[in-house]
Amino acid sequence: MRPEVAVRAAAELGEGPTWDPETGRLIWVDILSSRVHGYDPATDRRTVLPTEQHVGAAKPRAGGGLVVNLRDGVGLYAADGGFSWLVHDPVQGRRGNDAAVAPDGSLWAGTMSYDETAGGGTLSRIHTDGTAVGVLDDVTVSNGIGWSPDGRLMYYVDTPTRRIDAFDVLDGDTAADGHRGGVTGRRPFATVEEGAGWPDGLCVDAEGCVWVALWDGAAIRRYAPDGTLDRTVELPVLRPTACAFGGAGQTDLYVTSARVGHTPHPLAGSLLVLPDAGQGLPQQAFAG
Repeated sequence: MRPEVAVRAAAELGEGPTWDPETGRLIWVDILSSRVHGYDPATDRRTVLPTEQHVGAAKPRAGGGLVVNLRDGVGLYAADGGFSWLVHDPVQGRRGNDAAVAPDGSLWAGTMSYDETAGGGTLSRIHTDGTAVGVLDDVTVSNGIGWSPDGRLMYYVDTPTRRIDAFDVLDGDTAADGHRGGVTGRRPFATVEEGAGWPDGLCVDAEGCVWVALWDGAAIRRYAPDGTLDRTVELPVLRPTACAFGGAGQTDLYVTSARVGHTPHPLAGSLLVLPDAGQGLPQQAFAG
């Protein structure tokens, strides 16, 4: 499995690749440059949408447009480019980071402090009407989020813990015993050992395996459903940030990367691809 360059770029902090099956393009962001990128692998067409604030993630909306996790909250871009706030919650020194759309069409959006203060971030579940349900409020660097193929497990990364954690998914936002956001039973799923990098963005494939990018690890890993390490793929960038399956059959694994904070390799900040890496899951659009 050999990584290739899909888009040679110099993103400061490339993140959040997401395949949009309706448009046949990959969406990804450069957080610190406040840009949402689009890439059509069939035509090599590329687009750039500037945002008014740092943008942690951008996901397709049902019916067109994007939902974006910005510095001061969660916003909506209509198909015609018009913008509106869905959740406006500015906090000094904090910004949106990674986000993901759940099987029910809600958005799970993370935040973090710019200075990575311990416990300065959150994880929230955002409904289509703008209702925000707090899930976690003692997060440092909220990162990868994903669900098992049957939707019964949620995976989550708070990067400094070095862990991928698993949660059981319940029905609704809050169970009778007070579980927040409809998840419970947080426990370690896999731990990245010291010296191998830090877990960042993740995705889940059709076999229920979890792929995670290793910041400062120059690699991406695949963990089996029981949490054992199944595969490691070395990459030509020190700071891969996130991964997602895409392409016509969702068999190609796209990986974003960053230049920020180190002396970069010439490919740092580019969008990479691992052709025929596996079989991805269908991507849910935000229902709002």
